[in-house]
Amino acid sequence: MDAGARENGSVAESSGGEPRRTRPARSQLAVLFGVAVFVLAADAISKVVVVAQLSDHPPIRLLGGLLTLRLIRNSGAAFSLGTSLTVVFTAIAVGVIIFILRTARRLRSLPWAITLGLLLGGATGNLADRIFRAPGPMRGDVVDWIQLPHWPVFNLADSAIVCGGVLAVLLAVRGLRLDGTVDQGHRREPPDQSGSTDHISQAGPGQASQPHPAD
Repeated sequence: MDAGARENGSVAESSGGEPRRTRPARSQLAVLFGVAVFVLAADAISKVVVVAQLSDHPPIRLLGGLLTLRLIRNSGAAFSLGTSLTVVFTAIAVGVIIFILRTARRLRSLPWAITLGLLLGGATGNLADRIFRAPGPMRGDVVDWIQLPHWPVFNLADSAIVCGGVLAVLLAVRGLRLDGTVDQGHRREPPDQSGSTDHISQAGPGQASQPHPAD
């Protein structure tokens, strides 16, 4: 077992020679679910407070209008798109959560653990609204309450999903895989200096290449 495999926490041999999963893999799963639970709790608590305080209340402008607290109930996707497809978006959220949980079995990377935790917590937060809020199960409206200038109203779950998506793109660009290894195609190769060495070798040992006289 080389040092790279031990760092990634992928597979180690037990005393009986059989492969077993190592402690780093469990710790990365703990990070994933810890981030997801934190996002879900923060999103749920903020929505309870907002509904209690901002229902039938005019929007609250803060920081000179840079931040506005405005309660809306969104039956569609992000930016209130597809308001008649609530059940479809609910099914998509369930599919995303199942995909993340299945993918987590191959997780050996801390950055990917944080990324998937953000995505899982955000998707679960909005799915909870779809299931438990009016007008009914699988058709519930999502509570949005954060508004920035020239930007649609959103919530903490949306923020986590956006941050997770940006991190996923950055990790993919860097070639970092879920198992902690780096795609060989993203490794830099040393510059090829064969041209200069060939030029020197042709001049012969101890001799410098001389320019040809002009005809």
